[in-house]
Amino acid sequence: MKFLVCISKAPDTTSRIAFTEGDTKFDSNGVQFIVNPYDEWYALVRALELKEQHGGTVTTVTVGEADCDPVIRKALAIGADDAVRIDAQPQDALHVASLIANHAKDAGYDVILCGKETIDHNGSVVGGMVAEMLDLAYISLAITLDLEGGKAHAKREASGGLETVEATMPVVVSAAKGMAEQRIPNMRGIMAARTKPLNVEAPEGGTLGTTVSRFEMPPAKGDCKMVSADQPEELIRLLREEAKVL
Repeated sequence: MKFLVCISKAPDTTSRIAFTEGDTKFDSNGVQFIVNPYDEWYALVRALELKEQHGGTVTTVTVGEADCDPVIRKALAIGADDAVRIDAQPQDALHVASLIANHAKDAGYDVILCGKETIDHNGSVVGGMVAEMLDLAYISLAITLDLEGGKAHAKREASGGLETVEATMPVVVSAAKGMAEQRIPNMRGIMAARTKPLNVEAPEGGTLGTTVSRFEMPPAKGDCKMVSADQPEELIRLLREEAKVL
């Protein structure tokens, strides 16, 4: 069974965010980049668990330039068999999805997994785009995933409970919290990752949908107003007239 896991790099949540060139470009100076947690903790680890149950291989795919190699090597250290880096600077979700789909279209993957979203853009659209481009079934926001008899069985949270879904493989799945538990690479995995194949492919079939005109930091938080517990009327007035949430 062949698994493909989409891996992306993202800024560590403790990094200081700034922009350059008139707020048109993200300033990466001094930023610590990590494997996107949804890709690493849930999509990749579940693929490895399923490989251990059913056999096969786990390949990761990343759209990015050479500065992505450290995060790719971490995915290899966790247990992926090999990796593909599509040598292009990601422009938007459509660009990333179209490059991944072009790589995967003739590769014979049974299951393509990705995290539900990246922690920097929070778009949650790449998985769905890849499925559409490959004309495959898509299960979004899955918190469990099992394979049996050529079918994928998954559960995802729904209003008031859980929704159980089934799809015929090959299938694309986006993984949400609960899919698996984080694995920490051990020394043996780290050493093995140095010699595992990391294949660099030229970008083909990429489609650009949007461009960034400028970035803008969120407004600074205002002062906190304290309301006495014996003045609920004042709290309601503030919520209605100033916060405008009621």
